[in-house]
Amino acid sequence: MRHLLRYGSILFLLLSCEKVSLPTGEALTEEEIVAALKEALIVSTDTVVRHLNRLDGYYGDELIRILFPSDAERLRTAIEALPGGPQLIQDLILKMNRAAEEAAAEAKPIFWEAIRTLTIQEGMRLLKGDSTAATEYLKEKTTDSLYLRYKPKIQAAMEEVGAQQAWEYLVDTYNDLPTTLTPIQNRDLAAYVTERALYGLFLKIGQHETRIRRDVSYRVTDLLRRVFAHATR
Repeated sequence: MRHLLRYGSILFLLLSCEKVSLPTGEALTEEEIVAALKEALIVSTDTVVRHLNRLDGYYGDELIRILFPSDAERLRTAIEALPGGPQLIQDLILKMNRAAEEAAAEAKPIFWEAIRTLTIQEGMRLLKGDSTAATEYLKEKTTDSLYLRYKPKIQAAMEEVGAQQAWEYLVDTYNDLPTTLTPIQNRDLAAYVTERALYGLFLKIGQHETRIRRDVSYRVTDLLRRVFAHATR
């Protein structure tokens, strides 16, 4: 990474040049370098989306598994004290993750548009950034659009797999308990699942970007190998 930062500094000083000489003597245009960054983003996003958009893409990964809402912990405690309550909670957790897995494919066209419009100036900045700089760029450019596209899909998927119905049943059961002093009013579980699904999505993309920068085996095209080879020197 130290060499990559030094290399990025050289690029910054030579922005007016048509070609950039690499430490090995090989010359690449700035357009080729930005193309490599775009390839890295495409490879990362495609790989992650494909991985998440399958059975256990979320549920099978402890880092991004969507858990019971922490702000509804009193509901969980009360329900788990009832006969069959723990299984109801686990069923809901599974169904929330199934909804996120179903919605994951919605990310691809939004990512592609953000990658397509990456400018040379932005590309140079990302090249000089840390191991998840490109992921942070995507997060900044796409989060709002992803949320708007994800939430209806997650809402529909939650209803299809029974997650929304399960949540409403838990809320009604909790609110009807004689020990409940403050009933839960929020029934919009899709908002919570959407936020956690996007958190997991960007976490996994960031991990994959880091691997491309640091591990030659993840550079699956010639252009990626040529540009990012300097990250490990």
